[in-house]
Amino acid sequence: MKKIFLAGNPNVGKSVLFNRLSGAKATVSNYPGTTVDFTKSQMWIAGEGWEIIDLPGAFSLKPKDKAEEVARDMLSKEKPDTVVSVIDATAVERGLYLTLELMEKGYPIVVALNMSDAARDRKIKIDVKKLEKILGVPVVETVATTGSGLKELVSRISEAKPMRIRSIKRRAKGKKE
Repeated sequence: MKKIFLAGNPNVGKSVLFNRLSGAKATVSNYPGTTVDFTKSQMWIAGEGWEIIDLPGAFSLKPKDKAEEVARDMLSKEKPDTVVSVIDATAVERGLYLTLELMEKGYPIVVALNMSDAARDRKIKIDVKKLEKILGVPVVETVATTGSGLKELVSRISEAKPMRIRSIKRRAKGKKE
């Protein structure tokens, strides 16, 4: 069974997104040797079963606390087929740090700009197409609490592929690969 990990900073809506995607048929587990929880369930994409895992919130893959350590260890040991990097659309810069670290490690990424409704309410404008072009990975605006954008997110999971950071720097400068 293929695996999707939901990764992101604390309080970006990963668990709400997880519940929407999985139908809230979740199993809560403790990572061995810790009291830090992660949640997993199953979902179907195009007739194929996927295990979906909601990682503990992390700001970085260089752990400063137990939750970040568990997130890093699960990513390295479980080898997900896709990582959905959930970013708070009202604080994109903060979420991009972890996203870029995940990309440096070679994980196939899809970015979910969650809470995009809150960003619009605050008059924050995000050029999704430009961000997608710079990163070279699918970027989807979502609102986990309402389910907005989830169909597009799921449909774009098959587009996830490993991306090299050097390629991102070239695209950001407008150079062709």
